[in-house]
Amino acid sequence: MTATSRRRRTRVAPAYAALKPRRVEAGLVLMVGVVIVVAYALASFGASASIPANLGPFLVWMLALLLIAHLATRRLAPGADPVMLPMALLLNGLGYVMIARLSNDVPGGSDLAGLQSTWTAVGIAAYIGTLVVVPRVRILANYRYLLGIAGMALLALPLVPTFGRQINGARIWASVGPINFQPGEFAKIALAAFFAAYLVESRELLRSRLELRDLAPIGVAWAGSLAVMVLERDLGSSLLFFTLFVVVLWVASERAMFLGIGAVLFAGGAVLAWSMFTHVQQRVDIWRDPFASPKGDGFQIVEASFALADGGLTGTGLGQGEPDRIPFVETDFIFAAIGEELGLAGSTAILMAFLVLIGSGLRVALRADRPFEKLFTVGLTTLLGVQAFIIMGGVLRVVPLTGITLPFVSYGGSSLVANYILLALLMRMSHEQRLEPVPAQS
Repeated sequence: MTATSRRRRTRVAPAYAALKPRRVEAGLVLMVGVVIVVAYALASFGASASIPANLGPFLVWMLALLLIAHLATRRLAPGADPVMLPMALLLNGLGYVMIARLSNDVPGGSDLAGLQSTWTAVGIAAYIGTLVVVPRVRILANYRYLLGIAGMALLALPLVPTFGRQINGARIWASVGPINFQPGEFAKIALAAFFAAYLVESRELLRSRLELRDLAPIGVAWAGSLAVMVLERDLGSSLLFFTLFVVVLWVASERAMFLGIGAVLFAGGAVLAWSMFTHVQQRVDIWRDPFASPKGDGFQIVEASFALADGGLTGTGLGQGEPDRIPFVETDFIFAAIGEELGLAGSTAILMAFLVLIGSGLRVALRADRPFEKLFTVGLTTLLGVQAFIIMGGVLRVVPLTGITLPFVSYGGSSLVANYILLALLMRMSHEQRLEPVPAQS
């Protein structure tokens, strides 16, 4: 039997196909394109009181990327959820508009818009490539140990003297030739697949009995997250990886006690890190009272708070705020820039887009019949949701600032490409759930 005949043995369920999900997606993608182009024009007009000369090329480029992503989904995953891709494109587009608006104001930002545009194209190419290379997500479970080793190797790569780079106090960067990237962004996907596959094998033991050795995995995850924080000075990744494992372990075991154990270990690790490391104490002090040093360590948070206050309900208007006063606004604090120029309404729109993405991911997990797909989907959705919460919560002073990027929105190629790969995996699993066998012809 040929590969072509094997592919023809399944089809999108007629009941779901009758809902025309790709037509729904096409309509949403078109609306997203209109919103992005109008926002780009308004941002340029607000900053310079003139319509940008490159509006036509931008319109063609942006709509082409949106169309390519939609057509690839229509061809490669016709049964996938129709909402996730438009929401990701909306976040990506609004982030790009804000980055382009900041490119002439932030120090050394003249190339930001061009680079982010290139990385957006690379991210969409990675999205399409993932749909092509991974025809069935379950095959990743066969490579669980290889993925685990790859994830740990990527996580440790910044510590290798030849490749590792320390930027802004955190050693989370690696360089291969002229390319700088954050290996941890890709490690999180590999480790999510490894955790899911590993826990599928041991879930029955975790459900039927509980011995001290059964807690070894969560202890290893706790120690590993502390090692990341100590060696790479990266609070965000440490919290992200530990939360990923605890949540997947809880879902696999169906025991809420693992959430309690995870909370205790997290609290213990936080207290230990605070007592041992100066940079952790500094982050906590800034979180508690940034106005104690408004021109020093608390400057970023203070300026972000003023920006959000200036934004009010509807914002100052695109291009009419002063978000460039915030250091690293295009990465760590882009949510504050959006809050200033689009106000509470724009910030809520960003938050709602993330909630739709997370809700869609959890719906895919609930519909999954196979344990690996269920745990893997939960893991990927947890990564997306927790990362968004950590950075938005840090800007709003709900939690201490950790310095990770806002998925799809912040400037940065590694994060953008990795999150498009994550999105493609969720779309692939959503598509698989809508397939049914093709009736044999008599």
